[in-house]
Amino acid sequence: MKNDAALRLSYLTGCWGLILVLFFCGAVHGQSNVKTEADIRAVLEAQSAAWNRGDVETYMDGYDRSPKTEFVGGDNITRGWQEVLDRYKKKYDTREKMGVLTFSDLEIQVLSADAALVLGRWRLQRANDQPHGTFTLLFRKTKAGWRIVHDHSSTA
Repeated sequence: MKNDAALRLSYLTGCWGLILVLFFCGAVHGQSNVKTEADIRAVLEAQSAAWNRGDVETYMDGYDRSPKTEFVGGDNITRGWQEVLDRYKKKYDTREKMGVLTFSDLEIQVLSADAALVLGRWRLQRANDQPHGTFTLLFRKTKAGWRIVHDHSSTA
């Protein structure tokens, strides 16, 4: 009888220990996701601020400086960080064309320790129009921090 009681106590102690470990791991993972989301939001805020200063080069700091970085828009696929930069410089070659950029309705889904998917809306406020649309961004954690490796943007 004494052995049964000791066995039950040992079993219950082990179960509670396991529950606490799982709870702690979940809490740490949740804190990690909160930090990741904040880091990604900071990248997007820095991009918006740079764009609104007319600084396309700094805006591009949000993208991974890699030949594998991709931008998909309309019927075009642009590959390579430099090529994406060149595309932006050509399409938005004046402050008037750049307008004021805002991002909204951001949904950040952390996929793993080094990958996250972001859905959102973009809008340009310009003198004569307000182009807008949606985007899907794939972020990867790089040596430089969280960076966009794939951008699929569409115009409404």
